Amino acid sequence: MTEPTAGPLAGITVVSLEQAVSAPMCTRTLADFGARVVKVENPRGGDFARHYDDVVNGLAAHFVWANRGKESVTLDLKHPDGMAALHRLLDTADVFVSNLAPGATAALGLGPDNLADRHPDVIVMEIDGYGAGGPLSHKRAYDLLIQAESGVCAVTGSPGAPAKPGPPIADVCSGLYAALTILAMICARRADGAGANHPAAASVSLFDTAAELMGYALNYTRHTGVDQQPLGMSSPAVAPYGAYPTADGHTVVLGTTNDREWQRLAREILERPDLAGDPAFARNADRVAHRPELDAALTDWCARHDLAVIQSRADAAGIGNSRYNTPGEMIAHPHLAARDRWRRIDTPVGPVPALLPPPIIAGFQPPMGAIPGLGQHTDIVLARAGFGTDEIARMRAAGAIGPGADDAAQVKGTTS
Repeated sequence: MTEPTAGPLAGITVVSLEQAVSAPMCTRTLADFGARVVKVENPRGGDFARHYDDVVNGLAAHFVWANRGKESVTLDLKHPDGMAALHRLLDTADVFVSNLAPGATAALGLGPDNLADRHPDVIVMEIDGYGAGGPLSHKRAYDLLIQAESGVCAVTGSPGAPAKPGPPIADVCSGLYAALTILAMICARRADGAGANHPAAASVSLFDTAAELMGYALNYTRHTGVDQQPLGMSSPAVAPYGAYPTADGHTVVLGTTNDREWQRLAREILERPDLAGDPAFARNADRVAHRPELDAALTDWCARHDLAVIQSRADAAGIGNSRYNTPGEMIAHPHLAARDRWRRIDTPVGPVPALLPPPIIAGFQPPMGAIPGLGQHTDIVLARAGFGTDEIARMRAAGAIGPGADDAAQVKGTTS
């Protein structure tokens, strides 16, 4: 059996000042590719996502999702020794990631300009809410606020009942854009070698990310003057396309994305040559204009057939289809089980299940590291940075760093 290869980011060290979801998802993505991630947290509670709930055997579901494979170090950055320790960590880091409140990194002396002077070789990534230079730049920004501000909620839900998409898409996609940007900057440096002049600072805002995700809706409205209404489990761009109850109590999602598929759906599934030959439904734009009639035909047909029959006929006709599932059904999804997508990861409260990251790289197994306890790796990381035992003890006594792992009773599930 071939030994797994080292991760593509093996040897890259990332230091982060992160909270909640966007930056943690950025750095978790880098960790999944083999980077070492040092998560710097406030000794007084750490990342506030640790405390959203306690449903994962006492840990928070958000935190477990976004923080595997990291080393937690507690530093009081308002204490000079804590700030000095952070700079010692940055001396040997490749990347610095943050998503603090507006102006917070600059107030700490950790803005891009400050770091360019003191740590010129470190790639600096700031994830913020609205980006610099605008009237909203000063505002705090959370996923729901950004989705509302950017129009995402207006195209989600149903007419008169806008909704926030369930997953925090502004947070997650901002984190992924940030990770992609960091990878591009690392690639540029590796390609051109040491001494090449490359930008060291970059930023990604949740608002700009949400605006990008709204690309179709914004283009449509700009060129038609029409604000498309949300359609629940459907799409304003194509028809028929939606969710339909089946005879055996399930919900099937199916539809068409082009004229050829519409002909197959009408003739081979619905067995309605009259619909297939009706010029009122010939083009997608025509079908969108007559969506209620087509939805009525599909609703009637699906209500008379079981899910398995509908999906079998749709597959045979080359029509995309799926079953509507709840989160509980997704956990037990046979496709995840058949492809061995679940793993067990260590946490301070024992092993828990976690999904593998989406990328599949031949010969590379994602490390799937443990969820860190607050400050669990402080002593180890500081020792690796050159701090002696007496120096660490002095800093702890002065309050510059948090309790040690043993003092916090957080050694179970260590990643060290």
